[in-house]
Amino acid sequence: MSATTLAEWLRAQDDTALVALLRARPDLATPPPADTTVLATRIGSRASVARACEDLDTLTLTVLEALLVLDADVAPVPSTAVLDLFGGTDVRPALDTLRARALLWGDDDALSTPPATRDAVNPFPCGLGRSVPRLADADLTALDPDEHRVLQTLAAGPPVGQTKDAAHVVSLANARTPIQKLLARGLLVRRDALTVELPREIGLKVRGDRPLGAIQTTEPPLTTARRDQSSVDHTGGGEALELCRHVESLLKSWSEEPPAVLRSGGVGVRELRKLAKDLDVDERRAALLVELVVNAGLVADTEGVEPEWVPTTQTDTWLVAAPEHRWATLAQAWLDLPRLPGLIGQRDDRDRLLNPLAPELNRPGAPRDRKRILEALAALEPGTAVTDPDELAAVLAWRAPRRGGRLRDELVRWTVDEGTQVGVIAHNAITAQGRTLLSEGPGAAAKRLADALPAPVDHVLVQADLTVVAPGRLDPELADEIALVADVESAGGATVYRVREGSVRRAFDAGRSAADLHELFRARSRTPVPQSLTYLIDDAARKHGRLRGGAAGSFLRCDDPVLITEVLSHPAAERLALRKIAPTVVVSPLPLAEVLDGLRAAGFAPAAEGPDGHVLDLRAGGRRIAGKGRRKPVQPSTASDEQLGELVRLVRAGDRAATTTGGARVSVPGHLGAGPSATLALLQRAAREGRSVLVDFVDSHGTAARRVITPQVVGGGVLEGVDVSYGEVRRFPLHRITSAALVEDDRA
Repeated sequence: MSATTLAEWLRAQDDTALVALLRARPDLATPPPADTTVLATRIGSRASVARACEDLDTLTLTVLEALLVLDADVAPVPSTAVLDLFGGTDVRPALDTLRARALLWGDDDALSTPPATRDAVNPFPCGLGRSVPRLADADLTALDPDEHRVLQTLAAGPPVGQTKDAAHVVSLANARTPIQKLLARGLLVRRDALTVELPREIGLKVRGDRPLGAIQTTEPPLTTARRDQSSVDHTGGGEALELCRHVESLLKSWSEEPPAVLRSGGVGVRELRKLAKDLDVDERRAALLVELVVNAGLVADTEGVEPEWVPTTQTDTWLVAAPEHRWATLAQAWLDLPRLPGLIGQRDDRDRLLNPLAPELNRPGAPRDRKRILEALAALEPGTAVTDPDELAAVLAWRAPRRGGRLRDELVRWTVDEGTQVGVIAHNAITAQGRTLLSEGPGAAAKRLADALPAPVDHVLVQADLTVVAPGRLDPELADEIALVADVESAGGATVYRVREGSVRRAFDAGRSAADLHELFRARSRTPVPQSLTYLIDDAARKHGRLRGGAAGSFLRCDDPVLITEVLSHPAAERLALRKIAPTVVVSPLPLAEVLDGLRAAGFAPAAEGPDGHVLDLRAGGRRIAGKGRRKPVQPSTASDEQLGELVRLVRAGDRAATTTGGARVSVPGHLGAGPSATLALLQRAAREGRSVLVDFVDSHGTAARRVITPQVVGGGVLEGVDVSYGEVRRFPLHRITSAALVEDDRA
């Protein structure tokens, strides 16, 4: 076998392979490794190995565990030994995948894995225990059936078991139970007073011609059904409109009666039930709506002494937007939601109920898992529906068994259910607007939804029972007018409204007259307007407005009517909108402080009074600041191939610098300002000899960086030279250089 270290193997790879490695394992590039030795050390760390295994499918993970069964983390093993464990299954593509991720290196006759792999992947690979070499030739023919059953149970995995029979060491003559007999024979290993372990060699003997047990070489089948894509899109479009309607109702409700923020965060059970009742939905949908409006920035907590959940200024912009753009905002908020609404209603480890917006629902990886599930649906042919979400969960579990944690399968079901409510999924198939949302973003998805929605209708059907049927999506102007004069009774493809005395009064309160309402129904109804509706409108109009009220921001009173007349005759009265309602009383819609300041500027001497008649001090109480908005989670940036290629070139330069003869790296202590003379001497030598230098420095933003520079001028506190990677002349203040090393060139 021709063994090699990981660092040596990495140095032998071409730049394209290293760029692909850094692309597959982005954690290796942060911070940039100084050289290949540092990169190899980072590759072999337990945390990095665990992250690299998250995207491996079940077969590739099994191959990695098979390598551990062969102790490839201790000494190199030939690929033929791995292939023998899998019988006739060709696992060479899996070996190539492991090589590409540097979870495996070396030639086919000497394959090695990082020593940390066993801890990161599985301490009992393939369900086999630790090795006891002396048992390689153990004879199992003399065992009785009960002992064989114990061995078969442990060989199926896991190889450890809990038993009281391990408490005392007994001889074979005194052994009474199968466990005691196997311990006495040395076929089981006693780990502690209650734990026994089946050694690897015995497990392999018991498994016989299936040394790795049951191997799932292909992903489970996924049963699908064909759906008409236009039907899927139209159904999803209907759900999108219903979502927007419910959110609009939520915002209206919380604008009038905002719920309190719980001390532990979130919305209380009572408020959630009230919201569900007001919207006529179940509590799970109400909880999802709450999560969406907050993540979309339409609602935020006031963060005061008694905080409440209140709609933000973004609500007004959202309300006047077109339906498709409203939906796109909510759909993107759901896609990016770093929380798990599916947990709402369950209990935590302390048996506390999990409420909407509770901090316990935070899961930073939720958007990634949600998108992975949707992308699996989007990978199917358009119009292809999954008949059973549990089958989809099984497929995704095979593709990435180490993703999703303990809630992995529940995440699939929750995502399908929530996606259906949001309008991204319909009939268990992804909609065209959902597919566009994933690939092109919310703007393009809004346009696609607009295409899926039926054209808005400009008429309604008024019935004799005072119901108004909208046979489709109403145009925005008509929808606003009908919503003003009637209440929604049922929603769907055809929305049914009902006109009541209270709804007619609501229209009058908004400034509509009886003539306006008669004209609305006469012009927009395709059916004759029933006489009962005419009577209802006229009846309500006769009662409306007999008692009138007005708004006044402040008042002025004076026992002297002459002074009141003098104030009203002054030019300031018009500017302050003063109006006399009694001989000694004047009112204004402006705040009291503004009225008093205006009168004082006009030469009067008014005073402010409270409800009890005492003088008030209206001076400002101190500086005020605007409330802070919610911060959006920072999305990790993805390095481009050019950036990764530059990093690989710097790693190569670090290798050459480490092997340079006659010039070790010179580090500059931070307190020395421009640096020691040794650094200057090294840079000046490089300038004289035309050598390249690997320079570590801190830029003007305080960020550490590294470049390969060919110095041209060194002096005056500045290094000026050619950046080898870009071929540009750059200047570096010497006091920002933290270390430098000569780079070995290829000259003879």
